[in-house]
Amino acid sequence: MLRYDVLKGKRRKFLAITGLTPEEFEIILPAFRDAYQRAYPEDKTKAGEGRQRKAGGGRKGALDTIEQKLLFALVYQKDYPLQELLSEVFGLSQGRANEWIHRLLPILKQALDDLGVLPERDPHKLAEHEQDREDAADLIIDGTERRRQRPKKADKQELHYSGKKKTHSDKNVLVASAQTKRIAYLSQTYPGKTHDKKVIDTEAISYPENTILYKDTGFQGYEPQVRETRQPKKSLAKRN
Repeated sequence: MLRYDVLKGKRRKFLAITGLTPEEFEIILPAFRDAYQRAYPEDKTKAGEGRQRKAGGGRKGALDTIEQKLLFALVYQKDYPLQELLSEVFGLSQGRANEWIHRLLPILKQALDDLGVLPERDPHKLAEHEQDREDAADLIIDGTERRRQRPKKADKQELHYSGKKKTHSDKNVLVASAQTKRIAYLSQTYPGKTHDKKVIDTEAISYPENTILYKDTGFQGYEPQVRETRQPKKSLAKRN
């Protein structure tokens, strides 16, 4: 079973599994603990009723510490495993794994929001969101895909099948700071088959006027109102 107290001593493995270093995990942990306590106070039950006995009584669950709860949420977010696999890794039933996913993901989102690190999701507010940030002078835009379960319906299978990734996927476009790698904007989610340029035309992102925007050939022809856009050119030597 995956345990935080064991995993934290294996830095490379910790990063591969959670997407964070142990030090970054420790930064998020206090905010996650506070958000969890606000959502589920110790003097109330999960249903919000007054407790008849002290919190912590009864059988200990697999996610018995706040560190274990945060680890569970991060593993799910990083790798998006099937619930059957997640339940095996953390020593839970599939039903309990499902329950914990729905309980902990809003807590993680709130914790990241409290820390001020959540990316903007409204394309029309990005300019305002980034206007006073020093690392927003140079931004990078790119599309990213993540694997998803194969849809059961044939029309959805075709829609989500990405020829580029050779699998069924979901797609988002993100904007990041070229200096700090901070994710400034995350688009809505689209089927994996959707082209990057189509996504960005739909999103209609507004940028700070003095921004230099770096893009790849997936955004050929995309020229938003910024100070300058820069796109690499293919090498003639490689083409020949």
